[in-house]
Amino acid sequence: MTRLWIRPRTFPPSSNCRCLFGDPCWPGPAEFARLEHHVSQPLLHPVPPASPCYPVSAPSGDCADVHAQWTNASWRAERPGAMQGAVFETFVFPNGTTSACFMDTALGVPCTQGSVPVVGVDARAIEDVQAAVRFAAAHNLRVVVKTTGHDLLGRSTARGAFIIWTHNMKDITFHRSFTPAGAPPESETHDNAITLGAGVQWEEAYEAVNAKDRAIVGGQSPGGTVGAAAGWVLGGGHSPLSPTFGLGVDNVLEFEMVSSNGTVFTANAHRNTDLFFALRGGGGGTYGIVTKTTYQTHPNLPLTAAVFAASSNSSSLTAPVQSLLLNLLKALPQLSDDGWSGVTSLSTDPTTGTLGSSGTFVLVNGTSAQANASINPFFSKAEALSNASDGGLTVQAAFTTPLPSYFAFLNAFATPDTAGSNGAAGSWLLPRDVIERHPERVARTLAPLQSLTILLVAGGAVARVPPAAMGLLPAWRSALVHALFATGWAEGTPADVIAGRVDEVRRNMTALRALAPHSGAYLNEASPFSPAFFGDHHTELRAIKAVYDPIDLFVVRDGIGSNEWDSELVCKLPNLKMSASAR
Repeated sequence: MTRLWIRPRTFPPSSNCRCLFGDPCWPGPAEFARLEHHVSQPLLHPVPPASPCYPVSAPSGDCADVHAQWTNASWRAERPGAMQGAVFETFVFPNGTTSACFMDTALGVPCTQGSVPVVGVDARAIEDVQAAVRFAAAHNLRVVVKTTGHDLLGRSTARGAFIIWTHNMKDITFHRSFTPAGAPPESETHDNAITLGAGVQWEEAYEAVNAKDRAIVGGQSPGGTVGAAAGWVLGGGHSPLSPTFGLGVDNVLEFEMVSSNGTVFTANAHRNTDLFFALRGGGGGTYGIVTKTTYQTHPNLPLTAAVFAASSNSSSLTAPVQSLLLNLLKALPQLSDDGWSGVTSLSTDPTTGTLGSSGTFVLVNGTSAQANASINPFFSKAEALSNASDGGLTVQAAFTTPLPSYFAFLNAFATPDTAGSNGAAGSWLLPRDVIERHPERVARTLAPLQSLTILLVAGGAVARVPPAAMGLLPAWRSALVHALFATGWAEGTPADVIAGRVDEVRRNMTALRALAPHSGAYLNEASPFSPAFFGDHHTELRAIKAVYDPIDLFVVRDGIGSNEWDSELVCKLPNLKMSASAR
């Protein structure tokens, strides 16, 4: 594979800039050999996932397998050079040219490294992480940390960078009784806790807790491939169980983290409490590398799932579809009070090209009678709209079904793989009072958004935690739903066309944000075009970062401290004045 290494510098190389591959400061073979001597695995040399298809005249690997697995989230998670979103594997230069390695070889574009890191450490133990961090700090390298590559902001990769891959840190320990470090055993113990290594994915965590007849607050993701102990929880971590048991951060008992000088810190309510505050929602890849997370688990309660699906006869937004969305929004506050969580989408059917809506809701530990009494008013209104629409809206499914556990729900309603795409997303947390007072305005704003998803994952237990308790964006505590939308494009799309799609996301974000200007966005599923991820916690989080990462080794897009660096997070900006937009 031919690698193209042309990188514009905003500033000349200096101590204020990270050292990238191709710079004179880049470590030589002898230095990398010494690093390899101190870690448990051979050094990684990541390549773009489509590289086996090149050169086109004589492919270097199994190109048919690449095509077969391209959208497989597990396949991508197992490759250090693959992101879940292929868009983050490419690099666009200021002049609009692209460095990438496209799966579609017919595009005639040479396979180059793009934004895929060039070398790194396959961390299997905490000592590997320590060695990698110390090496990167000593050589002033641009560092990225990747577990599975599930990230809508592209924080798990960077051009010319050194990668620390924690995917294979798979230790799982179940504790019948757990006492956080520094806590008096006689005053604080937690029954049925679980400690997960940084590389454990939700499918693995769910299997482990279900084997103990327990449940854990975790994400519902394609194949359960999202990491369970790092980026997901460090950004907050929502779940269908959140209205019942809280967000991921609300269930953490303890973290283990390696700082930028290689020191191992334990953070909990008794030790390094400032770090414990920051790691619970203050963002991943920012304060250090989390190597273990300990969670409280919960009883394996039965639940009722409600399923809804409707289709239209038009590819554009129609009055019946907009009325359906309005009825859903009006129903959400009461559904939340009754204990439901849920995910509803409004998007175009890829087969028919017509607009449709589908949703799955969860009521934990409620009877079937309670579930039907609560959800049927929405179902009935949807049926009435269908009957009055003269074929404009058809309700295809509207029913409830009991399930014995959250684990059973995840298996019954597994989401399909959607990895390997190119696109951009936007999101905003919508407060309950805005939805209750202005449902029509909210519906008018949301309805035109492409690939809209409305997640009822707040309220309930989420709302009962004080906003000042941790570094999580305070807007979560008053939110009712997380509204998410996205746009996409085929690989090889010209840069000016992509720019137009991105501008559309910006415009939609402006309209969405205007619904609740003082709210904010969920850091892990957000638009970089309207950052509001930390609220009033920003100043405190920046001060905590200075304690544990005084050399700013860990800087990610839109993370704490990122506004002090250039757009590629390579060179520190001179004479910086703190920008309010990063808050």
